[in-house]
Amino acid sequence: MHTRTIAQLAQAMEGWAPPAVPGDIPHGDMPGDRVEIGPGHIDKANTIFPLLVPLAAEAARESGKAVIAVCGGSGVGKSGTASLLSHYFRQAGVNAYTLSGDNYPRRIPMYNDAERVRVFRVGGLRGMLEAGVYSQNAAATLAELWAAETDADPAAAAHTPWLSVYQQAGRKALAAYLGTDAEQDYGELSAVLRQFKAGQDTIWLKRMGRTEDQRWYEAVDFSQTPVLIIEWTHGNSDYLQGVDIPVLLNSTPEETRAHRRARARDGKTDSAFTTMVLEIEQQELDACAHKAKIIIAKSGELLSYRQYRQLMGQEV
Repeated sequence: MHTRTIAQLAQAMEGWAPPAVPGDIPHGDMPGDRVEIGPGHIDKANTIFPLLVPLAAEAARESGKAVIAVCGGSGVGKSGTASLLSHYFRQAGVNAYTLSGDNYPRRIPMYNDAERVRVFRVGGLRGMLEAGVYSQNAAATLAELWAAETDADPAAAAHTPWLSVYQQAGRKALAAYLGTDAEQDYGELSAVLRQFKAGQDTIWLKRMGRTEDQRWYEAVDFSQTPVLIIEWTHGNSDYLQGVDIPVLLNSTPEETRAHRRARARDGKTDSAFTTMVLEIEQQELDACAHKAKIIIAKSGELLSYRQYRQLMGQEV
């Protein structure tokens, strides 16, 4: 395969046709991740790539490097689409690397899940105290709800005013934690992007498994890699510095719920707490959507920001 710059690729894009997609293309670098490429991923990548190349060429004018972030909510196809975009760049003679942002939380998944619950519950208790609705009877009921993991269920608060106070205050506290620098190590990943843009040949990238003893770094050769693609829910966050081209893969709340129901095992659906987390993450995606250079609907359709807001039921 011949090698060329991003600018040279941009000049040669007329008449571009999507390359074949074998079953063994490289995926992101999250340990243990399994990525399955389907027709939906291919449709999205085929729409994105011709738009992405000239944007990448513009971003690479000074450093010769471009950083692309493929972001979106749960189940929208970030990993598969990012892997395909990297594959398309490589097939066109421009080397690309896919980095998973899920290597950069401050805690392993088990502990981060526990921290999310702690933040919600502590926030809820403090809200009850501030509202003057805390009591020993309420505490006893809460202990039962905690044991059943139903304290975030709105149905449980339908006829219990103090529980509504608890849930509202807990949600506010959780929103102040999710996707912030307290949860994700944006500083470390931003430093990686600075090293990449500066032309550092070898960069140590973080790896994280699912247990506390599975943390390590891997030296990755970027000497011949002008394109870095991050696949991450938080890839368009204001906390992350160095992204040139945010690409938002959109999914409406209804589409996200349908997807998660379809893939639920043993007939189990998301808990009320998980649903709350997904809703808050979607609000964060909405808040940063105006920065996205490319927005793609779950159907694969290209959206303007105005169309995105209309699709999400927001005022235009």
